[in-house]
Amino acid sequence: MKILISDGIESAGEKILKDAGHEVVNQKFTPEELLQKIPDFDCIMVRSATKVTKEVLEAGKKLKVIARGGVGLDNIDVAYAKEKGIKVLNTPGASSISVAELAVAHMFTVCRFLNLSNTEMRMGKWPKKEYSKGLELTGKTLGLMGIGNIGKEVAKRAIGLGMTVIAFDPYVTTVDLDVKLVSKDELLAKSDFISMHMPFIKSEGPAIAATEIAKMKKGVILINCARGGVISEKDLLDALNNGKVSAAGIDVFETEPPSEAQKELINHPRVSVTPHIGASTEEAQLRVGVEIAEKVVDALK
Repeated sequence: MKILISDGIESAGEKILKDAGHEVVNQKFTPEELLQKIPDFDCIMVRSATKVTKEVLEAGKKLKVIARGGVGLDNIDVAYAKEKGIKVLNTPGASSISVAELAVAHMFTVCRFLNLSNTEMRMGKWPKKEYSKGLELTGKTLGLMGIGNIGKEVAKRAIGLGMTVIAFDPYVTTVDLDVKLVSKDELLAKSDFISMHMPFIKSEGPAIAATEIAKMKKGVILINCARGGVISEKDLLDALNNGKVSAAGIDVFETEPPSEAQKELINHPRVSVTPHIGASTEEAQLRVGVEIAEKVVDALK
């Protein structure tokens, strides 16, 4: 079988594919080039950059498998792929630890002003007095919006830090952790921190917008290492400016890379930002590469 690796893969994963006897092309094409090249391939492997649209699927007459090295499938027309009988694979658990650790890192960052202190000290300042009112995570309540693979890893770390953890997830009825499942409204009302670990469903819009923010505690801290759009950026900025939300940590954005219109949020003094690097650790990339390669080999048998 002929496999196109469009967005790169760890060498260990590529070796698995070749050792299984497959022909592998590891190359990035433009959208126009992809439409021309895809008819030659039985499988396409992507990360988040390549868009596997309906047009790509129609052109890929030989396609049997689409493999996404990562969690979300936003860049793949899954419904049309299934309609055409093409298998869609992903690696929902491989990067969970890395994303969870980044979410906790953002919590520490905004509570101890790490982002601002780093910048200002390099400018020759000594903002000891300005940043003397930090917060401890211990004893606080963390609300998890979604408690799948990543949410559970966040919960484990938060429990270890002495936090009380509650969660809302309409698809989960039991959790094998010291986590209380609650309604969405109860989570919004009781949480000192809220961390998002759910997909963005375009037809439903943001899971957190002005209506939800109004139900939160004054001074709540929001963390989004899930998907751009699950929190309304406009409403978050308004809440930061009026003090309802005291701080936010953001790894994912409605538009990536962010546009000029998003700069006010990104540059807000009480926001910690990273450029969609939740899964970007050496350990996670190795797990993703190996796991997705093994799944592709099984699917093409």
